[in-house]
Formats: sequence, C-alpha cells, structure tokens
Amino acid sequence: MHPLDNVIWQALTTRQAQFAEGTGPVRRFQREVTSLTAFEKPDDAVYSALADLVGPRGTAALFLPAPYEARDGWSVVGGAPLLEMVCENGHSSEPALEIVELGPQDSADMVALAALTKPGPFGARTHELGTYLGIRQGSKLISMAGERLQVPGYTEISAVCTHPDHLGQGYAGILMTELMKRIRSRGETPFLHVREDNVRAVGLYEKLGFRNRVTVHYVVLRKE
Repeated sequence: MHPLDNVIWQALTTRQAQFAEGTGPVRRFQREVTSLTAFEKPDDAVYSALADLVGPRGTAALFLPAPYEARDGWSVVGGAPLLEMVCENGHSSEPALEIVELGPQDSADMVALAALTKPGPFGARTHELGTYLGIRQGSKLISMAGERLQVPGYTEISAVCTHPDHLGQGYAGILMTELMKRIRSRGETPFLHVREDNVRAVGLYEKLGFRNRVTVHYVVLRKE
C-alpha cells in the first residue's frame, strides 16, 4: 500500500496516532482537532462500528475511494470529489514579507478565518497537527496555511486560505512555499487535497509543482 492510500487511516495509525479515538476498524481524530474519520477498509460492515463511534446525530468526515453509496441510518451533510496532489519537485524562495508562526494564542483567529473562507474542517485544536503559518495586517490574520495529515514520508499542506478582502496578493503561494521548504528539510514530500472544481486553487498548486495523484471522494455523514 502506498503511504497516501487511505491516508486518514494511515495518519491515525502511524505518525498521528496520539490524536486518534476509536478501536477496531474505525478511527477518528479527537473532536476539537478535526472531524476527519477513517475506516481500515471501506466495506459495509464498518458502518455499524462507525455508528458506535460517533453516536446518535454524530458526524464523520471521510475520504472514500469511490462515491458514497446511500445507506440506511445515515444522511449526507456535504462533500465533493477532491484531487490528491503531490509535489515531488518544486522551487523554494525567501518570503517577500513577514510570516508568523501560529499557535494556541492564535486559535480563535484561525478558526474565524477558516469559518469565513471554508478551506475544509478546522477546529480549535487543528493547529496542533503541525506547523501553521500566517500573515497579519496589524492585528488581523489575513492569510494562513499549515500542516494537517502526516504519514510516513509525507506531510499534507492544508487550511490554505486568505481573507476575501486580501485576495490576489500572492499570500497563499508565499505561505505554501515556506511550508514546502520546511517539509522537504525533514526529508518528506508535501501533498494536499483540493476540490476538483476549485480551478483557481488547482492552478496555483500546479504552478508550485503539485501534480494530481488520485481523486478521493470527500463526504460528511450524520448518523440519524
């Protein structure tokens, strides 16, 4: 199995096992970290284990290898096909403006920016998963990006977002380039996930050297 196959499960059972909840064939990240959840194998039998893990009206955000097929007792809250892109080769450069490293003291600002721009699941403790970098204008956080899933040899760049009032300034590319440099300094390869219909973002990532590996099917389910 490639390290990026069933990548959430791989993260929860290897480099990020300290954030995992659940036993047997289902795992999820601790709720305040992120809603991402995974099966060891995406077969019908694991949905009963998933129901036990999330509880009544609980939700789970999954990456599936094929489109979700409706099952009794579950409703779809959201989701979309995602491109899983990997950067085997890329350039690095010195940032043209001040980048700040974000931490617990920035959590409220990070959650607010993610809620406004919707880059994907982001919670009060998501920043604990890896390095998060930002750009501030005065006291206001206007752009950020960070590390989310980590598996052997690979680290995911995630939560790439910029306040709508500050788009078009190249902030996302600056932050991603710095993250890519740091990931490579550890002997790892950067990867990411992006909605396949997000043409603007895909174009930026291709410019930075990312290439599509596979399509995964993101779905958020709620137990009825």
